[in-house]
Parts: sequence; C-alpha cells; structure tokens
Amino acid sequence: MKKIAILTSGGDSQGMNTAVRAVAKTAMSKGMEVFGIKRGYKGMLEDQIFQMSALDVSGIADHGGTILLSARLSSFKDPEVRAKAAENLKKRGIEGLVVIGGDGSFHGAHYLYEEHGIKTIGIPGTIDNDIAGTDYTIGYDTALNIILDAISKLKDTATSHERTYLIEVMGRNCGDLALYAAIAGGASGVMIPEVKASTDDIAKVIRERRAEGKLYDIIVVAEGAGDILDIEKELAQKIDTDIRVTRIAQGISFGSDIEYVDEVTLSRAISGRIEL
Repeated sequence: MKKIAILTSGGDSQGMNTAVRAVAKTAMSKGMEVFGIKRGYKGMLEDQIFQMSALDVSGIADHGGTILLSARLSSFKDPEVRAKAAENLKKRGIEGLVVIGGDGSFHGAHYLYEEHGIKTIGIPGTIDNDIAGTDYTIGYDTALNIILDAISKLKDTATSHERTYLIEVMGRNCGDLALYAAIAGGASGVMIPEVKASTDDIAKVIRERRAEGKLYDIIVVAEGAGDILDIEKELAQKIDTDIRVTRIAQGISFGSDIEYVDEVTLSRAISGRIEL
C-alpha cells in the first residue's frame, strides 16, 4: 500500500489531533503518501483532499479539536453519494482510509470497504465510550475529567443554597460518562439508559440524605436516560428541595458554524429558547 487518507468525522473528541499525527508520521516513515480529508465524509464528497507533509502535523499533539475539521453528512447513507466520495479517493490512487470517529463514522467506513473495496481502519474517537472492542475511546477520559471538575464546582453552590442538582452529561445511549462521573465525583445518585431508575428511587435517596443532615444532592443523568426536564418535573412533585438542572456540553459553542451542526444538536440548542 502506497497511499492512505485520514479523516475525522462526527463530534470532535480530545486526542483526535494526536491520533492524526501518529497515523501520518508512522505512514510517512514507511514511505507512504498521506492525504488529509477535511470535514470528514462531507469533505470526501466535495473533494477536499490534500497531500499532507510532516509540517502539517508538527506541534498538534496537545491541541484540542481536529486540524482536519469535522462535519456530519446524513446523505452519506445514500449509496450514490458514497460512490461519488469513493471515486475522489480512487482517482488519486488512495488505497486505504483511516477513520477517526464514533459509531456512525465507522458505519460509513464499513460501507466504503464493502461497496468499493477501500481498505479501512477505524480509530475510536468519541467521548461517549460506546465503541465495542476497546475499554476507553479517545476523548472519553478527558471528557470525564471535565465533568468531574464541573461537579466539584457545583457542589459548592449546591451546599450553599441547599439545592438538588440534576446534571445531564453526554454519552448518547451509553451511560459510561454518567456512571463513572457519579462514582468518581461522589454524586448522590445516577440515572443511565442501561439500568431503569425511576424518580421514586431518586426521591427516596434525597429524602434519606436530608434526614441524615446532608445539605445538597448531586444527581448525574445520562442524556439517554430520558428528558431531564421531564425528570425534573416528576421529581419536583416528590421532594420539597430546590431543584436545578445543569446541562454539560450541550448545544452549540459560541462561534460555531451552523452549516456543520447536525439536526439533533441544533434542536437541543434552540429547545426552550425564548425571544427577548
């Protein structure tokens, strides 16, 4: 194999640049030509493909995000779209593709191999930790530590105001971030999609804590466990503490390009917004 390409796809995760650098430098050291694809499968479709040099990956190991940029492309589910994208690789003689991303990105890589014979390798880059075959995905540990830092800070306010905090964390349908954050952060309770927990269970824990003289409660809720606002409403009918909801890393960051935001993230970002 003489030519390979690298892309990052889906939500960015901490460590993607390190993975890009490692793949590129290793391949170059073995005499391969390395191509970068900007904006994931969208860039592959639009022919945003360039030959990389060692300079392109110099000094990026400790930078967040991805120098190759990332985007989602729902139309990649269409075989005709995949065929056009694959042709942009083949016309350059690119034989292999390294995909750094999550579950959806890996599905795209699988179809490129099955339908067009492009050899693919998947590097699990997602904070959700929902990829089989690896204990920890790239970005999961960093995301977990960011959540723990937020929990630590919220405890001070929760204690001062004797509040119950419902903290929603990401993870899609995987509860790893929520579960490990709850354990390591000393939370009062946790709700994850893998284990059905009712607001009755959470309310019981809170009442028991208050009876023991505890002044605050931290409940970590995985986004896949249910709508956190519905959970808040149900819980408010069962306990008499002041409940606050905090969503960590939801919505669209300031300055983001809406063109590359998927429908789910966009809908969450505008949910509950009002015109001032």
